[in-house]
Amino acid sequence: MNKIKIILIFVMISLTIASIYILKAIKQEKQGIVAFSSKEDFKLYLEEASTRTYRQIFLGMGAIREELAEITIERLPETTTSAIGEEASSLRVSTTNVQVTGIDEPDIVKTDGNNIYLSSQIYRTFWYGQSILPRYPIGETKVIKSFPPEELELRSKINESGYLLLYHKNLIILSYDDIVSYDISNPESPSQHWKIKLNSSLVSARLYGDKIYLVTRKEIDYYHPCPVVPLSINEKPLLISCSNIYHPTSYIPADTTYNIIILNPDAGEIEKSVSFIGTYGESIVYMSENAIYVTYTQQTDEFTLYLNFLKEKCSDILPSYIINQIEKIDSYDISKEAKAVELEIIISKYLNSLEKDERRKFENELSNRMYDYEKEHMREITKTGIVKIDLDMNIKAFGSVPGKPLNQFSLDEYQGYLRVATTVGSGSESANDVYILDEDLNLIGSILDLGLGERIYSVRFIQDKGYVVTFKQIDPFYILDLSDPSQPKMKGELKIPGYSSYLHPIAENRILGIGKEDWNVKISLFDVSSAENPKEVSKYILDETWSDILNTHHAFLLDEKHKIFFLPGGRGGYVFSYDNDKLELKKAISEIIARRAVYIEDYLYVIGDNKIVVIDEISWEKINELEF
Repeated sequence: MNKIKIILIFVMISLTIASIYILKAIKQEKQGIVAFSSKEDFKLYLEEASTRTYRQIFLGMGAIREELAEITIERLPETTTSAIGEEASSLRVSTTNVQVTGIDEPDIVKTDGNNIYLSSQIYRTFWYGQSILPRYPIGETKVIKSFPPEELELRSKINESGYLLLYHKNLIILSYDDIVSYDISNPESPSQHWKIKLNSSLVSARLYGDKIYLVTRKEIDYYHPCPVVPLSINEKPLLISCSNIYHPTSYIPADTTYNIIILNPDAGEIEKSVSFIGTYGESIVYMSENAIYVTYTQQTDEFTLYLNFLKEKCSDILPSYIINQIEKIDSYDISKEAKAVELEIIISKYLNSLEKDERRKFENELSNRMYDYEKEHMREITKTGIVKIDLDMNIKAFGSVPGKPLNQFSLDEYQGYLRVATTVGSGSESANDVYILDEDLNLIGSILDLGLGERIYSVRFIQDKGYVVTFKQIDPFYILDLSDPSQPKMKGELKIPGYSSYLHPIAENRILGIGKEDWNVKISLFDVSSAENPKEVSKYILDETWSDILNTHHAFLLDEKHKIFFLPGGRGGYVFSYDNDKLELKKAISEIIARRAVYIEDYLYVIGDNKIVVIDEISWEKINELEF
């Protein structure tokens, strides 16, 4: 065995051992789940758990930086789409591109085949003499007769806009401050069926079977934390008592109450609800056929962060009396926020006692040591809390993983295990991990340090495989083997220019990636038949700088029958063929600012805010268009 092989084996063994030790270090204690017994019990919990997001309290400690917070909005080889109402009948009709087959997600366009429902904001400009007032958005939802395409026409308008769900003859519009259902039995004259007034922020919603699952959140009133009123139906408030708000038995940072609510879409009635506490940071909702998972950001409290840093890294540059004062603060019977203030006072006084040159040297030393400390402890500084709720509204588990997930595709449940992809740390010291948790959200396996110095741009889990794209200068495309949840492995890696923001399985062992390269929209077709040797078999650089698919997966449409997919651009809509492993631009539609597309039978409807263009998928000729 030559010297190089010996070194490689040694490195692999070292990485494996390091991974085991890191996994042991980040495994959390099993947490129980209980409800508050009273308002006083709730307030006492908040006092004990009183922590705040850390902030810069020492001069020169610029090494603590904001975590990456940029979110790019939102399983099977076939198109993953949601179910349509039973009235959609015999027509071949596309549905919203969703993460999990059969679980619908709100979007600005829905269709049942007979009609297209489009929610949009039209901007009108008002003229007064020589001046022009700012554009004023007018929200409305249009009902458009869609089939046959020769009879394309605007049937009616609804003076509401938002994201849409379609259930039988109920069109549900979810907006910022209310949820309204319209009876669309008569498309020419929709009538309001029921209305819900929101007293909290709507995080997300899903339509599964005959129920709508709402997730809302409301900041905690520390003086009156409960009862909570997340919404009202016909002016009747939904009152969630203290005894129906849950928390883990261990103390966690909390400033928000999350509410999961089951809504009957026919009657507009609340069937069940459950609430729990967390933090207001970026929340992600992922729903499987078995459970709902809600995430929230957990930050290490500033006092604990700085106390541990000073004791671990600064005992040689701080006088012993300062260390003693710092340790004494920890014994005070005050909140950690108050302890952090006391700690700041001690360090500030010490800094002011130094000569200018000594102070400058100390500040630089402190900054560099904090940089090293942050790097060593990046998996402890920021974590993501995860709550698992079954579909009967029982909270089954609380858990956490280091770092932050990108979007809903960063979470996936498979055979009882939850897989979570996160970015830990920030800037040049970031890394990317994949964690596997059991049904009780206990951490059982992980893959660490993918794309060091980069962040996750897209994730897709498909059965026992995972696909992760990270990016800084090039696009590492990773293939993960997750068949053994306790021993997941990174099997293959492909480095190519640019990055993919959205990954979509389009055929067996074929993954489509949509992202950017050199400022232009890039489409890549990956052959993943060999996990150890993935290949980019085709690539297309579009003369566009933006596509809405980079913002939401709902903008993507796949038509397997014709082996094509649609993507909107800033200057039109584009239809690509992926037949025979070759990406080919079949049709460009230039006369519309495209937002979405749907297919009905063999016709493609390209949809903008004020126009629809219909294309024949056999001849690729324009059949009809409608402006409104």
